[in-house]
Amino acid sequence: ILSGLVFRFIGMLTLGRRSFSSSSSLAYVFREAMASLVPPSPTLSLDPYGEIHWFECGFKSSMVFPVALDEISGLSSMKLSVGKSLVMKTGTVVFAPACSGETSGRSSFSPANLDVWGTDVGVIIRLFARVLNRSGAMSSFNLNVDVNQNGDTLDDIDDIDFSKLLEKPRPLNIERLRSLDERSLTELSGSPQLRNADNASRVHDHADYVASPSVGRWSGFNTPRSVHGFESHPMVGEAWDALRRSMVYFRGQPVGTIAAVDNSEEKLNYDQVFVRDFVPSALAFLMNGEPDIVRNFLLKTLRLQSWEKKIDRFQLGEGVMPASFKVFHDPVRNHETLIADFGESAIGRVAPVDSGFWWIILLRAYTKSTGDSSLADMPECQKGIRLILSLCLSEGFDTFPTLLCADGCCMIDRRMGVYGYPIEIQALFFMALRCALLVLKHDGEGKEMVEQIVKRLHALSYHMRSYFWLDLKQLNDIYRYKTEEYSHTAVNKFNVIPDSLPEWVFDFMPSHGGFFIGNVSPARMDFRWFALGNCIAILSSMATPEQSTAIMDLIESRWEELVGEMPLKVCYPAIESHEWRIVTGCDPKNTRWSYHNGGSWPVLLWLLTAACIKTGRPQIARRAIEVAEARLHKDNWPEYYDGKLGRYVGKQSRKCQTWSIAGYLVAKMMLEDPSHVGMVALEEDKQMKPVMRRSNSWTC
Repeated sequence: ILSGLVFRFIGMLTLGRRSFSSSSSLAYVFREAMASLVPPSPTLSLDPYGEIHWFECGFKSSMVFPVALDEISGLSSMKLSVGKSLVMKTGTVVFAPACSGETSGRSSFSPANLDVWGTDVGVIIRLFARVLNRSGAMSSFNLNVDVNQNGDTLDDIDDIDFSKLLEKPRPLNIERLRSLDERSLTELSGSPQLRNADNASRVHDHADYVASPSVGRWSGFNTPRSVHGFESHPMVGEAWDALRRSMVYFRGQPVGTIAAVDNSEEKLNYDQVFVRDFVPSALAFLMNGEPDIVRNFLLKTLRLQSWEKKIDRFQLGEGVMPASFKVFHDPVRNHETLIADFGESAIGRVAPVDSGFWWIILLRAYTKSTGDSSLADMPECQKGIRLILSLCLSEGFDTFPTLLCADGCCMIDRRMGVYGYPIEIQALFFMALRCALLVLKHDGEGKEMVEQIVKRLHALSYHMRSYFWLDLKQLNDIYRYKTEEYSHTAVNKFNVIPDSLPEWVFDFMPSHGGFFIGNVSPARMDFRWFALGNCIAILSSMATPEQSTAIMDLIESRWEELVGEMPLKVCYPAIESHEWRIVTGCDPKNTRWSYHNGGSWPVLLWLLTAACIKTGRPQIARRAIEVAEARLHKDNWPEYYDGKLGRYVGKQSRKCQTWSIAGYLVAKMMLEDPSHVGMVALEEDKQMKPVMRRSNSWTC
């Protein structure tokens, strides 16, 4: 399989004891390292997904990614398990050259300075490694890391011209450029002179951003775009054709994509351009180097925001963004106009809370991808961002930093019991706040808004990480909660009754894993899993690295339940019987394991893939994409699938659903070039880590 995929970059570099002279420091390293290995010919190879494989003792013993991460000042050592991978924040990639438990005897490496150049993203790998004792029973060792900060150039690498191994050698620029993604909120709040600091990490090509899938961080090293030397799946071409057929034009300019190109069913509102639906399409166009349609979409929806918005006799807030719009052509006057829907035509007449958040997230993705800040810097865009966030940051009766919402205000746009503080809205709110920090100007009105955002982010991150998070330990704690606690020392702060815990959650929760539950409000916890909210939590770094890893562990452990035969369950489990009648109002579309009630939505594939890459688990995304490829095109790109395993095309599912097509394309392009994830991934802010303390009333 590898022979058909591996493209020549450094080729297969075979190293032997007699291959180097004593004058070469690189030779010295490998001579010392290989002296203890049998056979003395380990191999480094690079696969098409950007992973380095170290083949030794006849098998693959470790795997890492070529990446470039943020600084990690003060780090002197880290523990690394054999066969695992660790990526340091300064562009240092560390791997474990060990023969696992099959090696007999004892051996060691001398202190060595190892320089390797030639990954597909041009990362210089520098490390100092001392293996104190390596034996068959040893499972880990310590790595002492000294990052090169002396400004060494490629000319300093002794006697080895690695550029000859490249088919098309390109110059490298590894100057560290610190972007606003990496600045802490504390720094931001005290930096009045900082304006649109995201420009510091921008370059002229979006491919210059390098992913860091191993720990889910991003930074602005200027590194060349990776070269893809393998064939795409046949579905990709068909998907692009279908996506282009869905494009909508307004006065000769592309402005979006309609929800579905399915002429076999009544159109309803599937012939409109939905804000949330267009996001994966926009990302696909950006990754393909076609930003014009995205720019046009952002500007047109911004113009619609300024419209007067009324439902019956009530006027909506000025910052509300439309749920969708359509192009109306007047054949008499030969004139085109846009008609927007702010919820007055939607089922349930609910305004879309998520539209404004998606708009801000997409604006940041456009700016990050193109390096063009002129759009975000426009006074109209700056005002639009402030109007959207003013709706959310205004003071009121709230005692929580989360947003209080009605049912049907997001992707789950029908009555499904997500009223209150749904995880999807909270995660999107968190991500929109962080994206706004990157595109808002830090002067005048913008400066005041930034200060509000910083304060809200601190409170929101603490609240979400503390009260929405559920793992085995937290589940056990809730199971043992006391009720009717009073005063600030209460542990059961929301007065949740332990008897309200659903039986399924005890079996669903794995020993290693966790997730953000669906809702937390007074005396109520919705323990359902919601895919979009958890994936956005990872991408926005609302989840800590440990929580992000736990979410991926849960997906792997509960593969049949969450992925099954078609990724990905929008929520789990389905509600049924009496609960279904009470919660949904007997909704015939949201019957058990259908539509939003436990249905499987292919569009979520792009969010899963981005989260997998950010957490260093691309193999999960590959497996999910392979599952989808077995049926998605053959079934003509359905909107959703029904059944506990997602085996059946949804009973009311539209065919040729645009975001199913775009979600697949984005997932494929992210795997082929992980740097694309930088458009939708944000660095963790160290200042937002909550200090977890037990209350004085806690008893074992």
